[in-house]
Amino acid sequence: MADIKKVLIVEDENSLRMALVDKFTREKFKVVEAKNGREGLELAVSEKPDIILLDLLMPDMDGLTMVDEMQKIEGMDETPIIVLTNSSGTNSVIDVLDHGITDYLIKSDWSIADIVDKVKDKLRI
Repeated sequence: MADIKKVLIVEDENSLRMALVDKFTREKFKVVEAKNGREGLELAVSEKPDIILLDLLMPDMDGLTMVDEMQKIEGMDETPIIVLTNSSGTNSVIDVLDHGITDYLIKSDWSIADIVDKVKDKLRI
């Protein structure tokens, strides 16, 4: 049996986070969830997910700050991160990609099923 992949979902919007958790769980992923960047950072370190889905604009700690903090921790800079955000300005995209983000998805452009497919593609499963 193939090993089960672990996804960390860091999203402050409850309804979207719950929908993503539900879909990834049904797709046989182990799911860890956080509602802000501070929780996300703690879980990224303790759970060592295979991939992270990350919102940018969140309370307590934003997504880019979380990424910056992760990159200071040995071994954490290799974890693929897919940003899932409403921010679509060119400067936002460039700034995010400069942080070593794997992919940048605009929430309104992607269905939950498409997001799962994107994660599977990045993990080659």
